[in-house]
Amino acid sequence: MKKLLAIVMSISLSAVMLVGCGGQASNAGGATEDSAKGNASDAKIAVVCDAAGQNDNGYNQSAAKGAELCAEKYGIETKVVEPTQSIGDTLSQLAEDGYNLIFSMEYDFDALINGEAGGKPIAEMYPDTTFVVFNATPNVDEAGKTIHDNVISVLYNVNESSYLAGALSVLANENQDVLFGDAYKLTKPDTARGLGFIGGSDSDGITVFSVGFIEGAQKMAGELGVNYDFYAKYDAGFSDSATGSTVAGTYYDQGANVVYACAGAVGDGVTSKAKEVGKLAIQVDANKDDQQPGFVLTSVIKNTEVVVQSMTEALTDGKLGDFDRITTYDLGSGSTTITDLATISQHIEQTDAAKTKWQEIKDKVAQLQSDISDGKIKVTNTQNGDTFDPSTCPNISIK
Repeated sequence: MKKLLAIVMSISLSAVMLVGCGGQASNAGGATEDSAKGNASDAKIAVVCDAAGQNDNGYNQSAAKGAELCAEKYGIETKVVEPTQSIGDTLSQLAEDGYNLIFSMEYDFDALINGEAGGKPIAEMYPDTTFVVFNATPNVDEAGKTIHDNVISVLYNVNESSYLAGALSVLANENQDVLFGDAYKLTKPDTARGLGFIGGSDSDGITVFSVGFIEGAQKMAGELGVNYDFYAKYDAGFSDSATGSTVAGTYYDQGANVVYACAGAVGDGVTSKAKEVGKLAIQVDANKDDQQPGFVLTSVIKNTEVVVQSMTEALTDGKLGDFDRITTYDLGSGSTTITDLATISQHIEQTDAAKTKWQEIKDKVAQLQSDISDGKIKVTNTQNGDTFDPSTCPNISIK
């Protein structure tokens, strides 16, 4: 796996700049359909999007872009699907049609792993197809043993990158008078201190973001001797931006200055509301800092494009079996991190005091990242089965 992650890193150097690009996966010959055919390989790969769709400027679009690049590079047939039927029926149809590597972005694993309505699991029905799922480990039994050898679970240590986002949020908020100008209408810390989180579903793949965020906020709040209220909603869905705007507005009204969105297109409503009320948002999956420039503090990146490319390359080389059935990408892999803060930096006050303080904050976040990578800081990982104990974060009051 060290060798494979080295491959991932080399791919990511060229791929990461493309993560936030718009557009729909198309074939290598420039046709308008979502499939791409070539003669170089019999491999066929498919990406099954979740409810946010392939133009979500994030998680799904990144994977779709990876498929498009694979079609161009390897001359293979690729398909990007936005399901109009159940996820089980979609996966079955693709496998029946001969797609031998299928990336499922949806948080619905029952039909694949366990079977539905008395039917066999899809993974069992199509043993020659490799299915890749994200952000959870549904393919292990109670004893921790792999259920189906043809299912790979991909995990990102977004708990670690979310930790950095939480620490950054507190540092930015506590130094708002120095950093931010008249364009912002931030609640003063002596009036209220709050953070918000909006998740698309109440699942381990979402709580892993919020727990890391809380622990990062606790790190800095504890060091500074201040207390924060933490507001959260975990069932916002992934497609309704109006929901994001409404919920974020409630949190901003309650004194939160930063709201972190992990909910696909719902996050677009959060960033719009942040600009409207002069506060800050955090986005997820791709670099969305320029979505509302100056009002997106940072984005927590989860690079699905790299996964699609590296696993497709392994498929064409006959080495897909070398991947662990649970493959994790951490801060050190470069596949998850926060942005370089270049966009928000352009909106920091251009005074010597602001520039000095902002550099101190960036240095502190960089040190935290190094400490996590070195194992000096352990961040709770709910998608790996860790249990979060709120009592370990006494400076954060979870509402």
